[in-house]
Amino acid sequence: MTRIDHDIHGHPAAPRSEEALAEQVAALNARFKHHSATSVMEGALRDAGNIALVSSFGAESVVLLHMAAVIDPMVPVLFVDTELLFTETLVYQQEVSERLGLKNVRVIKADDIAEKDPYGALRFSDTDACCTLRKTIPLQKALAGYDGWITGRKRFQSGTRAALDFFEVEDGTGRIKINPLAHWAPEDVRAYMDENRLPRHPLVAKGYPSIGCAPCTSPVAEGEDPRAGRWRNQNKVECGIHVVDGKFVRTGA
Repeated sequence: MTRIDHDIHGHPAAPRSEEALAEQVAALNARFKHHSATSVMEGALRDAGNIALVSSFGAESVVLLHMAAVIDPMVPVLFVDTELLFTETLVYQQEVSERLGLKNVRVIKADDIAEKDPYGALRFSDTDACCTLRKTIPLQKALAGYDGWITGRKRFQSGTRAALDFFEVEDGTGRIKINPLAHWAPEDVRAYMDENRLPRHPLVAKGYPSIGCAPCTSPVAEGEDPRAGRWRNQNKVECGIHVVDGKFVRTGA
């Protein structure tokens, strides 16, 4: 799939091919290879086109949100409310947005939940379909028109992320995906939050190091993988918002 850009008059410009995107991503990765996360984000916002920050306002989200607020408080921040989130997450989203001075937070919701999952029971029979309905499709619609988006993914989080680069081509969409924290370790995240006195998600203290929808997130015991509480006992480690070969990733580690 190629992306159709538009010129200053609103007319379709030449399509951006996957090859052109791959060259741009390779150049960006080479340029920022030894740079800090903040430099990567600054470079993305300056050189990668029209970029949005996608945030779950989860356990570690405040790091990127703080970086964005310092660089440009008008950065579009897309927050998908699946209508199954913890109340603590919804309150945290509002408090963090206000405290950091983020001026362009956009709350995204699916417009057909009442039709396709009126009783909220889809998660019991098909968690993939539930994620697609409530998160993946609304986010893809919200990202239409953007050249790329910033994520909080890190290499240490799971086997599927072990080779993560700062910049990637998002297969099948014509967009670039930016991962400023790709090389950070857990202690880097904690240190940044401590140094900048950033507020923690209230569920972290209750044993939730990775936080998604309430029905599909459970506390993690000491020694477990931080994402062990996400879709526990299922062969699933991603909600489906990351695309590989034109398909939404939902595979196990």
